[in-house]
Amino acid sequence: MGLWKSDGKTPEATVSARLYSDIKSNGDKSPFVKVGPQTFALRDSTEMSSGAEPAPAAVEDTPKPPSVNAGFSFIDCAQKVLEEFGGKKPMHYKEITEKALEKGWLVTSGKTPEASMYAQVITEIKRQQKRGERPRFVQHGRGYIGLSQWMGRGLAFQIEQHNYQVRKALRERLLAMKPGEFEELISQLLAEMGFEMVEVTKLSGDGGIDVRGTLVVGDVVRIKMAVQVKKWKLKNNILAPVVQQVRGSLGAHEQGLIITTSDFSAGAIKEAAQPDKTPIALMNGEQLVMLLMEHGIGVHRSTPDLFEIDEEFATTQNAMKE
Repeated sequence: MGLWKSDGKTPEATVSARLYSDIKSNGDKSPFVKVGPQTFALRDSTEMSSGAEPAPAAVEDTPKPPSVNAGFSFIDCAQKVLEEFGGKKPMHYKEITEKALEKGWLVTSGKTPEASMYAQVITEIKRQQKRGERPRFVQHGRGYIGLSQWMGRGLAFQIEQHNYQVRKALRERLLAMKPGEFEELISQLLAEMGFEMVEVTKLSGDGGIDVRGTLVVGDVVRIKMAVQVKKWKLKNNILAPVVQQVRGSLGAHEQGLIITTSDFSAGAIKEAAQPDKTPIALMNGEQLVMLLMEHGIGVHRSTPDLFEIDEEFATTQNAMKE
């Protein structure tokens, strides 16, 4: 339509990156929503918290984007369906998927959305359990899924509270480590995450690259990574110049990663996501602690076995007696 001109070789990638960046940086205030792989739509003006002007009406011969409500992941759809239609009772994953599709919350081109829904919910449960978090979903057998928040404040709630204190204590211990010890810990975590050829560089205070390695995904994808670690107190956020420094220290074909015990400023997050520059990944203190627990570094697992009455079994027995 002649609205934009570019001399770049991949303008589609540039547009996609800008949209991703805007959504990531502004959240609900972004005028855009991601509704599928590389597919975007405009957020409904009534839902925009930024008070932006409504988008102009679409031209008749222009394909209309999917409903703005269709920007949910499988996991978010499952939670939304259970909250609105579950009535605090488990629902079968096929029914959950059907409702999500019916409401337009789930947009997928897959041929087996029910299988994808169930697999992603189970993966979410296992991942949160590994991290010592209370999973938001509960398996009830035979494909039925419920929300953990319906289980009240019993033993599961007490376990979550205990694990919260463990996460807090682990973060405090990270802050008490010497710089060299902390960098060695990070190298161990990177190895557990799938990095190969992990090497801690010479101690250099707060400047330069601290760890180098190659992230291997499925023995197919290999990405050279240069990592800088910042053991800073919680209130000291990483600023944009640190991101720029890491980018300037990258070697040929390397991507950057900054890991900190604190957090990142809005400027640092924006700088790291610049679409026309080498990407810099960011890992804050909360994410770091979660990954350490997930991979069993600095903690050990002591999981009780919880038993629950099978409500379906109880109903069957009562029917037999009658």
